[in-house]
Amino acid sequence: MHQWRLTGIYGEPNRANRTKTWDLLRHLARDSNLPWCVVGDLNNVMYVNDKVGGLPYPRWLIDGFNEALQDAGLIDGNITGHQFTWEWGAGTENWMEVRLDRALTSSLWMQCFPVAKLYNLEGAASNHSPIFFVPQQECKWNIPYKFYFENAWLLDPMCAQLVKDNWEGDSGLSIQQKVQLCGDKLALWGKEVTSNFSGRIRTLKEDLRRYRGKRDTEGLKRYNEASKKMALILNQWEVFWRQRAKQLWLQAGD
Repeated sequence: MHQWRLTGIYGEPNRANRTKTWDLLRHLARDSNLPWCVVGDLNNVMYVNDKVGGLPYPRWLIDGFNEALQDAGLIDGNITGHQFTWEWGAGTENWMEVRLDRALTSSLWMQCFPVAKLYNLEGAASNHSPIFFVPQQECKWNIPYKFYFENAWLLDPMCAQLVKDNWEGDSGLSIQQKVQLCGDKLALWGKEVTSNFSGRIRTLKEDLRRYRGKRDTEGLKRYNEASKKMALILNQWEVFWRQRAKQLWLQAGD
């Protein structure tokens, strides 16, 4: 097991104070010899093409940031997925996108975790995309299926209709039989809702990428439609994982 350090960072938003972030990175680099990883919103770009739309990013900010990273011995990792992690005016003619969020590592850290990957999960309701940094390859587990009622289903109107139809469909069934019938129907229907998050999100991400660069009326309309669908699915996904984290009682009931 490697011993290493992780620093979460939020860069100075005020450009006049941006040197404070750069000096902090230099100071932290001198503080320890452990393999080092820095993840967060640096509020700065490294390259000119890290920004599209709006005014060009100031050259002095790009140069100053890169000099600080070089002094601190930090290397920028490639991002898997959409290149930009922050946007403003999405779906309008004034759309602007910037790569502000990064995972920076020392060369020693990369020797410890050579297959590390940074993912842009994108599609969140915020104007910031969540990033997901995976140091090692994921292990896959085969978990036997068992029926559970998913609270994420409640966000879909079809859930209530399906229960109503099956509960009122055959008056000759006992309570236990109706519960079993509803469970079977929900499991079959819910498979498409909660067992295929990855596929549905992937399809919508492709739609968002396809229309992201469009600025015509039809392209903006298609982007906004896909964005609304993505927001609904991500909301369901959040409820799905909160239920598995046994924190559903916080807001969504038991």
